[in-house]
Amino acid sequence: IWACGVILYILLVGYPPFWDEDQHKLYQQIKAGAYDFPSPEWDTVTPDAKNLINQMLTINPAKRITAQEALKHPWVCQRSTVASMMHRQETVECLKKFNARRKLKGAILTTMLVSRNFSGKFTSSLMQRYCESSDSSNTTIEDEDVKARKQEIIKITEQLIEAINNGDFDAYAKICDPGLTSFEPEALGNLVEGMDFHRFYFENLLSKNSKPIHTTILNPHVHLIGEEAACIAYIRLTQFVDGQGRPRSSQSEETRVWHRRDSKWQNVHFHCSGAPAAPLQ
Repeated sequence: IWACGVILYILLVGYPPFWDEDQHKLYQQIKAGAYDFPSPEWDTVTPDAKNLINQMLTINPAKRITAQEALKHPWVCQRSTVASMMHRQETVECLKKFNARRKLKGAILTTMLVSRNFSGKFTSSLMQRYCESSDSSNTTIEDEDVKARKQEIIKITEQLIEAINNGDFDAYAKICDPGLTSFEPEALGNLVEGMDFHRFYFENLLSKNSKPIHTTILNPHVHLIGEEAACIAYIRLTQFVDGQGRPRSSQSEETRVWHRRDSKWQNVHFHCSGAPAAPLQ
């Protein structure tokens, strides 16, 4: 039940009730039952949800709510009238930021420690076993996290190219940093900074093109640069219909640098090869 309380807390706001980089301080927090419901994340959580968490995170097992009692709690059995119906997008964003490796370490250790009533002997053996297995488990967790983040970069790149194909400058501008820099064939080897250069092509070419366009990203390679930056290199294959109504294809090699600000990825630089005056750039 205590572990379920920790999980419920995380699912509601996206971070755990107990956490500290110092493992000793973390244990002290758990032993004292020292957690709270800080603003602004908890401001929109109902009192019934907080009440259920309090009963589940009671340190004394004899006073802790049982599974049967938890299932009869108003927040569980009267969901339609008690539980909040609001969409918790902020929680989703917090979960995206959730550092899986560090948080899972804390969750595993704290759950198992409490379930064994904080036995000193058990704590010592647990730490030894955990350290022995941490390398392999961390690798698995990290691999999954890296894979998900790389897929996120590919997806946002596809969204940016879709905005170009649709001639939608507003959508394009939202994905790009206002100070976007670029090297592209149309700039004739010059470094372009800002959005005005790109706006010209959107207003005079892209937005007026009514012919079907299809773009495929080939062989994408993503390099993650810390938690907040990434670089993607790929081949962009574009199929289009020319002025005579004939189907054509063009290809360019592109590299884009992304930076995450306020939980949103923005394109801060790109480099494109190919011939100028391509049907779409």
